[in-house]
Amino acid sequence: MKLNYKIIIYFFGLLLLFNGGFMLLSTLVSLIYKDGVTLKLFMSGLAVLLVGVLLMISTRNHSKEMNKREGYIVVTFGWIVMTISGAMPYMVTEVIPSFTSAFFETMSGYTTTGATIINDIEIVPKGVLFWRSMTHWIGGMGIIVLAIAILPLLGIGGMQLFTAEAPGISADKLHPRITDTAKRLWLIYFGYTVAETILLKAAGMSFFDAVNHAMSSLSTGGFSTKNASVAYWNDRPIIQYIIITFMFLAGSNFVLSYYAFKGKVQKALGDEELRWYFRFVASFTIIAALGIYFKADLSLSSIDHPMVWGKAESAFRHALFQVVSVVTTTGFVTADFTLWTPFLVVLFFGMMFMGASAGSTSGGIKVVRHLILIKNGFLEFKRALHPNAVLPVRYNSKAISGVVVYNILGFFILYMISFIVGALGFSMFDIDFESAIGLSASSLANIGPGLGAFSPVNNYSALPPLAQWWASFLMLIGRLELFTVLVLLTPFFWRNR
Repeated sequence: MKLNYKIIIYFFGLLLLFNGGFMLLSTLVSLIYKDGVTLKLFMSGLAVLLVGVLLMISTRNHSKEMNKREGYIVVTFGWIVMTISGAMPYMVTEVIPSFTSAFFETMSGYTTTGATIINDIEIVPKGVLFWRSMTHWIGGMGIIVLAIAILPLLGIGGMQLFTAEAPGISADKLHPRITDTAKRLWLIYFGYTVAETILLKAAGMSFFDAVNHAMSSLSTGGFSTKNASVAYWNDRPIIQYIIITFMFLAGSNFVLSYYAFKGKVQKALGDEELRWYFRFVASFTIIAALGIYFKADLSLSSIDHPMVWGKAESAFRHALFQVVSVVTTTGFVTADFTLWTPFLVVLFFGMMFMGASAGSTSGGIKVVRHLILIKNGFLEFKRALHPNAVLPVRYNSKAISGVVVYNILGFFILYMISFIVGALGFSMFDIDFESAIGLSASSLANIGPGLGAFSPVNNYSALPPLAQWWASFLMLIGRLELFTVLVLLTPFFWRNR
């Protein structure tokens, strides 16, 4: 079967319309704050809009049938098209003159990785900073999920795109129509963003900082408006507790939030993944807090800000914040965990492979996959003793098919191979071992902070240009959960059949 190239290009045009529209919103922010780059941002947005319109007009007579292959192409190359066009504001304003670095920064934004090559964030024009956070916010819920929310207006079915964009354990739908599901998810996402903005403003942030950090929190991204990240507010613990709360919510399945808002609280709280997500965070926080309290130097961890509520509170807050930040793959920083103890550094490195919940905006392997792998591992002991027994893996009191278990095993193996290959790739650029494995784990899980030369208080400006392209590739395959991108690299995908 031949590919329907017209619908692919048409969809790229639609995505560029979205991108251009959001750029114009950033232009409005630039105009309000009079940051001197309003015209440049406006021209960027207008150019992207015009290209999008031209692509849609030139392919308007397309067939509306879209198969799975075309869905994978639209999702993967759609992110690349968005990233290339999204790099324009950095380049035309000369905040990041290099295309390679601008592409890296934009890919880091859309994939919600939060790794930056900008050395002094606080001198960047506010319109560009807003665009930077906006790339997080768009990418958090997924560019394609945003697009399929309006597909009925175009007469195009969106199930293939939704499957490619969110290839998790199960396709939990809130409504039989996939577009209505997308709309509900985006409504919850938008509502949480507004709520966090209001709370952060009330807690003492400026309105601009509150909006940007709300967008970064809900997308589990990590871009901040301050060089010290959230450590800038170490003297205002309430701000950090608000961000912790919304990072945790963003790391939970948004379907459960929908159930809770519909009054089905017990159904939401009874979810097995949510319970284990909470237990993991609580356990890691207790371990980290004890390690910080008894072993770490808090004067270094607090980034030179005073501990206003005492040593115990400071140890707990830094532990909780950094655990939630790493587990949800947000990457915000209140302290440099690599300065704590060797045990805690290894613990946090291990957490980089965890991820939060399926159906959330976080990256990583996800809690549900770990649960099913662990359960299947224990069942192997029983199967060894009772080879004829039927012992299915159960999740939320339901039996999981063997196909799903094999899929998760395959994903885990492929993820670890990707991590090893990623680290080898970075080592080819004369990056030391600790930094290379930190970069690979962080890029693949879309976390941001790494180890060594790329620790939580350092940025990625020292990364060589070719290494930036390699990191961008790892960010993309990690964000789209490996299969969506890597299947395009197989020869049989492109055969007409």
